[in-house]
Amino acid sequence: MISPCPRYSPTGKDCPKLPPGESLDYSMSSPLGYNEPLCKHTTPWPTPAAEWTAGQSVTVKLAPGGAPHGGGHCQFSLSYDGGKTFVVLHEILGKCFGQDDSQRDFTFTLPSGLPSSEKAVFAWTWVNAIGNREFYMNCADISIKGSGSSYTGKEMVIANHQGYPNIPEFSGNYQTGVDLYKSAKDITVR
Repeated sequence: MISPCPRYSPTGKDCPKLPPGESLDYSMSSPLGYNEPLCKHTTPWPTPAAEWTAGQSVTVKLAPGGAPHGGGHCQFSLSYDGGKTFVVLHEILGKCFGQDDSQRDFTFTLPSGLPSSEKAVFAWTWVNAIGNREFYMNCADISIKGSGSSYTGKEMVIANHQGYPNIPEFSGNYQTGVDLYKSAKDITVR
């Protein structure tokens, strides 16, 4: 992810200043290690990387190129508790990067009932279709202007990571793992 700028990215757009004592992460396109914490970096940017408004259309940009691993499932989610729980705002199941694996910009409308927060955490997550069973996650610290007091939606799926279900390689069946996404419980964030 390059926009909004993920934590510690050396190539993100409009990145805040690094937190004291932290270093740039030159492995932004690598999956999370099996036991790495969600978001990979747990110390947030000192200021938001983006300012969003509930109900507006936003575009999330991924770096061009890379290995799309045949697509897979991706979600765009939001946390109001520092990255402990994430509610899904948008998801693409099966062909995350489009039919020809070239899509890198994703535009969707934020729910109009989102609550305000100066310290929300936005996450892009991806379970690849082909290759090693991996879980990719980039997180960006953002502010949200909204009028809701809470928002309820599906909980973000975590897979192929320590303590979570494993989704096997798709082997051409892009419905692989969809049941896990469809059966995710509803959660409420505030």
